[in-house]
Amino acid sequence: METKNEIGFTTINPANGNEIKHYELMTQEEADQTVENCHKAFLEWRSRPIDERGTIIEKIGKVLQERKREFSELMTQEMGKLLKQGEQEIDLCSAICKYTAAHGPKHLADEKRELPEGGKGTITHAPIGVIYGIQPWNFPAYQAVRYSISNLMAGNGVLLKHAENVTGSALLLQEIYEEAGLPKNLFSVLIIDHDQSDKVIENELVRGVTLTGSEEAGKIIAKKAGAALKKTVLELGSNDAYIVLGDADIQMAAKTCAEGRIYNNGETCVAAKRFIVVDSVYEEFKDAFVKRMKAVKLGNPTEEATDLGPMAREDLREKLIDQVKESVDKGARILTGGEVPDGKGYYYPSTVLDNVLPGQPAYDDELFGPVASLIRAKDDDDAMRIANDSRFGLGGGIFSKDEDKAMKLAKENFDTGMVFINSFGLAQPNMPFGGVKNSGHGREHGGFGIREFTNAKAIMKLQS
Repeated sequence: METKNEIGFTTINPANGNEIKHYELMTQEEADQTVENCHKAFLEWRSRPIDERGTIIEKIGKVLQERKREFSELMTQEMGKLLKQGEQEIDLCSAICKYTAAHGPKHLADEKRELPEGGKGTITHAPIGVIYGIQPWNFPAYQAVRYSISNLMAGNGVLLKHAENVTGSALLLQEIYEEAGLPKNLFSVLIIDHDQSDKVIENELVRGVTLTGSEEAGKIIAKKAGAALKKTVLELGSNDAYIVLGDADIQMAAKTCAEGRIYNNGETCVAAKRFIVVDSVYEEFKDAFVKRMKAVKLGNPTEEATDLGPMAREDLREKLIDQVKESVDKGARILTGGEVPDGKGYYYPSTVLDNVLPGQPAYDDELFGPVASLIRAKDDDDAMRIANDSRFGLGGGIFSKDEDKAMKLAKENFDTGMVFINSFGLAQPNMPFGGVKNSGHGREHGGFGIREFTNAKAIMKLQS
């Protein structure tokens, strides 16, 4: 957890509790000037030919690769991510840059339409101005790249308020963008507190707000942005269900589910969290899954053999401990894990709960750490009912050897923004990313995010 004083905060290495660096908050005048400078940079950037924008964005992806090791080491130091997974994150960011540069012009191209009573119409996607992003710590590079690259390609300016504990990553990203040729001030990091953030939302030069965070944060930001008549894109929490049907490959499902639960130290919005298994294969899956989770090696995130690093902050671990305790008090059983290890750092072991029922945090809420909830279903229909019995709807998965059946269930029954079949994944540059219900609204990636903050302008020439 970051320690704060009157003028700033100090970041902490979650693997050992050591201080990393102290940062001072911007004054309100400095924050206001940053917004104004971003707006001025936008006024020039919006007139740049889209191919020129794409050239710079493609170069950003290349510079990210050149500085991949440096960035990965910094992310590990700031939030405990495994080094190898930090490198995977940078690869994804570079892929987003490459996809956006190549396909952005197509997604933003003018569209011609014939008017019903004669005449011609043109729909053009015009940039709208400065977009303010409030981003979390769990993917320090990706979360910021995901919204900023699409908006820069669209011709907008971008502001970033990153989570305090990954402030170094935010500043490194700004440095990389400018090294690649992005005009100064067009992408700017704001080191500010919540009250100052509210003023940024209210600033008339800011035209849109995007947040990745908890459902509680989403409600607050949506209310503040709505009061200022600003559009929002919200990617919020989730409690993703992975369904194991009776005809699934159980060993493959157990392996994939274990990987999906502990990836990024279990701190992923779209992680596999609830494992809903039909009765006919429940015991077989449970045995295989628990065996996999017991074998997870908890340790130093800089070591190659480590499977699971520390949680990012002490307060996050304390919350997880409380959620597990409450679930057990209400009837859940710990099959493995659940005991906090001695020593420095905010470590928590890979943990499996069964007898998970409604009314327990393990059933109802998001457990943002390496704790898996095993839930028994009577049959396929009951499994889908339980999967949808959630206020969240970001992602999910289905395991079945009958992929046509799984595809039909995913299309017609799964009430989420994303579904993985016989696999676990995070994001693909050419596919939309986002959720429904309390998991938010709006989409990123795949050409969808690039239009979220544009003006779909209708230009008409009527027949005389």
